[in-house]
Parts: sequence; C-alpha cells; structure tokens
Amino acid sequence: MTQQSAFAAPDTTAPHSAAGTSPATAPTARPRIALVGVHGFGERHLANLSRLEAAGAVELVAVADPNPPQDGKLGGSVAVFTTLDELLASGTAPDVVILATPIQTHAPLALAALAAGCDVYVEKPPVASLAQFQEVLAAAEVSGKLVQVGFQSLGSLALPAIRESIASGEIGDVLGLSAQGMWLRTKGYFKRSRWAGKRSLEGTDVVDGVATNALAHAVATGLHMAGAHTLADVASVETDLYRANDTQSDDTSVIRVRTEAGQTLLCGLTLCAPEQRSPSVTVHGTKGEITFFYTEDEVVTTSPAGERRETFGRTDLLENLLAARGAGAPLLCALADTGAFTSVLEAIRTAPDPQEIPAAHITWAGDGDDTHPIVNGIPELIERAAKAQATFAELGVPWARSLPPVQTFDLAGHAVADYQDGSHIRAVSSPRPYLHPVRTLAGTVVTDHQPLDHVWHLGVGVALQDVDGVNFWGGRTYTRAAGEYVWRPDHGTIVRTGEPSQQDGQLAETLSWNGLDGAPVLTEQRTWTWAAAGSSAWRLTLDFALSPAGDQPVSLGSPGSNGRHQGGYGGFFWRLPECPGATVWTPGVAGETSTGEAAVHGSVTPWLAWSGSFSAGTDDGGTGDSAASGAATLVFVASEGSTDPWFVRVDGYPGVGQSLAWDAPVIAEPGIPVRRSVTVFIADGILATQDIETLIKSQGDNS
Repeated sequence: MTQQSAFAAPDTTAPHSAAGTSPATAPTARPRIALVGVHGFGERHLANLSRLEAAGAVELVAVADPNPPQDGKLGGSVAVFTTLDELLASGTAPDVVILATPIQTHAPLALAALAAGCDVYVEKPPVASLAQFQEVLAAAEVSGKLVQVGFQSLGSLALPAIRESIASGEIGDVLGLSAQGMWLRTKGYFKRSRWAGKRSLEGTDVVDGVATNALAHAVATGLHMAGAHTLADVASVETDLYRANDTQSDDTSVIRVRTEAGQTLLCGLTLCAPEQRSPSVTVHGTKGEITFFYTEDEVVTTSPAGERRETFGRTDLLENLLAARGAGAPLLCALADTGAFTSVLEAIRTAPDPQEIPAAHITWAGDGDDTHPIVNGIPELIERAAKAQATFAELGVPWARSLPPVQTFDLAGHAVADYQDGSHIRAVSSPRPYLHPVRTLAGTVVTDHQPLDHVWHLGVGVALQDVDGVNFWGGRTYTRAAGEYVWRPDHGTIVRTGEPSQQDGQLAETLSWNGLDGAPVLTEQRTWTWAAAGSSAWRLTLDFALSPAGDQPVSLGSPGSNGRHQGGYGGFFWRLPECPGATVWTPGVAGETSTGEAAVHGSVTPWLAWSGSFSAGTDDGGTGDSAASGAATLVFVASEGSTDPWFVRVDGYPGVGQSLAWDAPVIAEPGIPVRRSVTVFIADGILATQDIETLIKSQGDNS
C-alpha cells in the first residue's frame, strides 16, 4: 500500500463548518488526541503530546500510520491503526486529530476528521491547492469545528511586540518587507519520501518546494507581519522559480506579494546555500528596520536610538487550540488566516515548471546522499533581491529567465544596448526608462542596474533628485533642512507618452515626469543615437530637453544644490559594474592629464575616460562561458561649450555622470527647455589618451 493510499480518508459529504470559532458543544475536561503520522515531524508531536500528558492537559488515545511506531514509543493504552479511516471507524472518538502526514493527504484527512466531529491541527502547508483550501474551510464553517495550521512561528510573542514597535513609529514609515531563507539540503533530503521534491504525484497535487514547504514559515511569517492573512488581503503574487536539484519542485526562488493595503513582501529563498543560515523576516522602515529571526524568536531592531536585541517566548499552537476549545481563545493560526499563504501556494502550483539552473552556475559539495548543490553567489543575490524588491529575472541574473527589453539597439548584428521601460522597478527607486545592459562590440557588459550598494541606480539614463521637491533619482533625499539623506514619500515616475519616433540608429521619445500623485511635473524630449565608431568601438549619444509640464517655472536640483558638498549628481548618469583597478582620467593643460577620482570629480573638461577590466560583467547569455577578457574603455564627451562638471565615483562604487545642478538649481522656464547632450564611446580594450583624441576627432566631436 502506498503512503498516499494508506492515509486516504473516506469520501464524505457530511455537513461542513467554520475555522477559528468555538465549537457548539463543550469539550471534555481532558481532550482526547489522535495523531496521524508518527514519523518525521510526527515525532515532534509525540514529544509534545508526552509533555502535555505529563501535565494532565491531554490524553493521547490513538495514532495512525502505515508504518507503526517502534515498540515502547507509546503508552499501552494508545490504540494503533494503519489509517485514519480505521481509527475513526473504531469508535475511538478523539476530540482533536493532529495531521502530520504528506502534503497531498492534508485536505482529505482534514475533511474526514471534521466530518467525524473532531477539531483539527494540520501541519503546513494546510492544503495543496486553493480549491482544497476552500473545501476544507467550508467544511469547518458548517460543522463549527476548529482548524489550526502548524505555522509554529505565528505563536511567537515577538509578533505583537513587533506590531507595537511599528505602530509607535520607532522605525518610521514602512517601506516594505523581505523574507530571507538560505538553507542547505542534500540529495538524501529529496530521497526521504516519494513526494519529496514533487509538484504532483500520480496526478495528485503535492506542491512541495522551498516556499511552500521547506521555508514556508518564512513566507507565512512575512505575510503575517505584512498584515496579510486572508485571501482578500492579497492583491497579487508573482513567482520566479528555479531549481538546481534534479526535482520537479523549485529550490531557489523569489516570491513577491503585494497586499491590498499597499505593502510589498519580497521572499528570497533557497535550499542551495553554501551553509545553513537562520531565516528571517525584515520590516524596512524610513528610520530603521526590524528583523525577526523566527526560528529563535529573536528580534533585532535598528533605529536612530541604536540596536536592540530581544528574545521572546512562544505559545505552543496545540495548547492554543486547546484553549480555543475550552475558553474560546482566538486561534493564532486559524485556517482562514492562512488564505494569504494559500494564495502564494496556488500561484506556485499554477506557475510554469521551475527553470533549471545551468551546471556552470552550481558547485557541488559532499559525498553520496550528503551531496548538495550550491548556487554560486546565492547569498548576495538574495540580499540584493530583498533590498531591491526585485526578482532574479528582473535583476538580470545570468541563470534566470530573460525579460525581453522594450527595444534592443543593434549594430551590424551586435546587440549593443537594451532599452528598459523601468515599469518593474520598486516605487521608492523612482521607476524610469534606462539602458541596461550596454555592451561593447565584443559583448562585455559595461553597465549595472539595481546593484546592492544603490539599488536605485539604473544603467544609463536621466535622473534628478529634486524637481520642485520630487525625487526622480530614487532612494533617500538630501535636504538642506535635515543636512542629511532622509526617506520621504516624494518619489516620482518617468514614463513614455505616445509612440516613439524610430529610424535606423535613432530613437526619439516623449517622456512625462510624474509626481507622487501622478500629475506631470516635467515633459522631456529624449533622443538616443547610436552608430559604429570603427571596428572595435561604437558611440552612443543622448540628447534631452526638460520643460515644465505646466505654465510655471520648475526648479531642477541635486543634493549639491541642497547643501551636500560635492554631491551634485543628477542629469545624465552611467552606473558601471564592478571594475577592479579602474583608471579614470581627463585631458589636462599642455598635454598633461588628470587621473583619479579626486582629480577628475567636479572638473569641467571636454572628455573623461574610464578604462579597466569588466570581465565579471561579461554577457555570457546565461551559459557561464564568459569571455576571457572584458577589458574596455568608456569615453564620455561633453557637448561643445558645456560647463557642467563631471560627477565621478570610483572607490565607493563605479559611476560617471554629468552634473546638471552641481551646487545651484537650474530653472526650467515655460517655453525655454533645459537642454543637455553627451556622447559616450564604448570601446573594447584599453585606450591611451592619444587613441582617445584620435577617436574623438575621427568622429567629428570636439576635442
């Protein structure tokens, strides 16, 4: 007999009833408990029941399992059955049935127990589909019996403390939540049962996976902390599912949930970490953050007052169920309150099969059944996903699904740049169009987007931090009043309006810079032009003009114009990927050059060059076959007569911009647009100053 059929419950059409309400009849003084499934997690239930029996709180009257427990494991008065069907037919009449069985058996067994007049404690996940959830919920609704779900972390006394901390304003306004789970699971883990690692088994939904089972507590706890409990609390669920193991189910995934209340929860989860880490859920606020390590009931709060660490107790969920039966106490994890989690499970169940991560991105460790895969760099990727509230695909992870760009800039068969509309970017990063990846003709990627250090940096584009008080740059805003960067609800969005004008090597578009309320603040005319510049280089020109959307002047400012010393970034900006040992220089007087960040930052010169090795960013198309050399040189050429200083960062992060408002705002008047133009040469190899001068002159730009 298979495990599934051994636990199968009888088909029943008995009246159905409500989860989370007190039963109509008074329970006995000492509740009679039946445990279905005594192995695996069932062993923990046996230990807990032994504790409660010793305290006189319960009586374990029966167990059911196709593989009976070892001799001496149970008291002599405990009846042993093979199936729940046999147990219920025997007249044992338990008050509470605990289900610690395979996922696919939860719903039919719960229905059978409810039909027999029992309250139910079911392990997570409670069901394997939304349809099953609704069926079991309806059965509980009609019978008046209770259904508690075994998300033990929801019994933590840390949760009400966290709610109080948030309500007090200790960490400011909530920006979003993230759940991070990095575990290590071996080949033996997936051999432990027939259903392990399965999305379905013989036509029956199982939906095992990192988010639905192994690290389901991270998802459930995150949803709870985001205020999402019921089905109605969830606005949308997005899944980005992958696997390194030879399984059906996902083992490395991002789940993004948006709630009806406007919160976003980003879950980054893997079973392919280099080492086991304590999973956590973090509430990100404008003044700090709260991280809950739920397996240890530890809370770490970071605020302007410093760091505080606290450890809390936990209410046992079975004891909570018993209290609900006796005194009408509310269930801490009633079935109805796992509707939000079921929304996630259903999104995963109906999603395409997880995409396999190519072998080139995996390192295997261990021997035999202890062998386990490590997805290269996965801790940093999960941290980056959490901070950017982005999926692996949106981050452009090499092994992730490819998100098609709005348009690709092409030169003689070479895809040199992808145009992104920015619609997937989180709101507090000021969504806007940008180019990424930008490549040399040989394929070396010379841009980055949503990097861990500044997740609001987006490839190549135009951004300003202060447009009449609206932040179109992303992240914190530097204000003169505060004298520092502060989070404010001031982030705008830049969107394309109308149809662009396109021709060979040129894209012209109209963009609307919209404030937080959606009202346009600026109108931009932007033109991208690209062309070959020899056999190993090409040129990209950006022209843009900013005009007030209304009939009043608009101030264009920067941190520099608001008092931040030498922080005049804003306007054209190019975020580069990691480039160890980079050299940056500008032309000087009498043939001399100025080299290094300190020398070139804030300078006004005809051009600025950046050269180095970008091999870490070489575009391998997800195959892992990176080019042997990613040496490249970027030459930023100012328009003739430009007085805008270069904004340069090398040590803290790699980036180059041309400051539109270095230390004073620029005013855009109605009918008088603020115009800027910059050309960038993207060349393979390391160019010398003479090579650069020759390249610029050959293309007809000023030297």
